[in-house]
Amino acid sequence: QVQLVESGGGLVQPGGSLRLACVGSGFTFSWHAMRWYRQVPGKQRAFVARISSHGEEIDYGDSLEGRFIISRDNAKNTVYLQMNSLKPEDTAVYYCKADGYTTWGKGTQVTVSS
Repeated sequence: QVQLVESGGGLVQPGGSLRLACVGSGFTFSWHAMRWYRQVPGKQRAFVARISSHGEEIDYGDSLEGRFIISRDNAKNTVYLQMNSLKPEDTAVYYCKADGYTTWGKGTQVTVSS
């Protein structure tokens, strides 16, 4: 079955950086576009970024382009999210998802605070 495992979250000061990773298994990773989302308790899950199956096309959510960079390494079945110039409002649980499946991982917590 499809499985996604996010990692790399943690506590970081405003202006700092984090690199998240999501490892997929149970499906042919290189056949699928991958997405990152984030969610704050009590609010809707928000789109962060999408990358096509081989990285040809990349899209970002509103106001995130320029600070966040999505990438992937199909040889490692991994999609990454490099987050720079982090702000307190970036605090959320970050999840990844593969296009074509409804499976979600447990997410990884990102907290931006001084």
